[in-house]
Amino acid sequence: MKYTVICAAAIAMATSATAQSWDMPTPYGDSTFHTQNIMQFADDLREATGGELDITIHSAGSLFPHSEIKSAVRNRSVPIGEFFLSTLSNEDLAFGVDSQPFVATSYEDAATLWEAQRPVITELLAAQGLMPLFSVPWPPQGLYTNGEISGVEDLNGLRFRAYNAALEEFATLAGAAPVQIEASDIPQAFATGQVAAMITSPSTGVNSTAWDFVTHYSPINAWVPKNIVVVNQRMFDGLDAETQAAVLAAAETAQTRGWEMSKEEATSMTAALADNGIIVYEPSAELTEGLQTIGATMLENWNANASDSAKAILEAYQN
Repeated sequence: MKYTVICAAAIAMATSATAQSWDMPTPYGDSTFHTQNIMQFADDLREATGGELDITIHSAGSLFPHSEIKSAVRNRSVPIGEFFLSTLSNEDLAFGVDSQPFVATSYEDAATLWEAQRPVITELLAAQGLMPLFSVPWPPQGLYTNGEISGVEDLNGLRFRAYNAALEEFATLAGAAPVQIEASDIPQAFATGQVAAMITSPSTGVNSTAWDFVTHYSPINAWVPKNIVVVNQRMFDGLDAETQAAVLAAAETAQTRGWEMSKEEATSMTAALADNGIIVYEPSAELTEGLQTIGATMLENWNANASDSAKAILEAYQN
């Protein structure tokens, strides 16, 4: 009996020594499909490892604000986190090529672009002790306004919500005034007059109940930006080989699942906007031409400032 008790205690101690609990900050709320996909990723890992790796999701910026998540993973305040990839464009334009207007406007094109982008992103993040696990796109970005926009000149003077440097440049070239606003602050920003228009996904529109503050939505499909989940390399290396394999397998599944969820969102959330009273209209030829002209100017500016590795992404994608 004594031997059995000692063995049981030893097993329990060994289990507690190898089991790990990881905190994972994410920027978006629980109703966002990105967060739901990540929750399933955590469940998959928990099941695959028999609870030896237990990830607790801290959504909606509740643990770290969006702008601090990448740094928190880098300095090992947390082992793993999610953020919007193009927010790193100030480090290297390679991170933001997916947010360049009209470069990749469909899921097929976005997948091809990610194939070209991933090796470069992996190398850039590795230099900071980070490893990408998976990336999932938002639905193609659409235009939210009060009243129909017939041409780019209708955006002139509007206070325009921005979420990265590319969208700031886009708004400026359209004659609008960009204001950086996080997704969670969109309703308040419109209510207080901080912004009067935005380009974002139908998912974000529904999650922020856009029908409370705008009347029109146009699926201009300007770009298909991505979120990325990264892990601290040293923390990953500290896992045993079996757990590492489980993480990579769960990540691959999450990426595949996330892309399918995004495609479904693009359809269902656009319908939800209409169901809640927003007028959904196709962009006019004049508006499309004007927006594409802005996109061409932005791409020229991007090429003038991009690193060789960033340019290599675009070259590989276009060829």
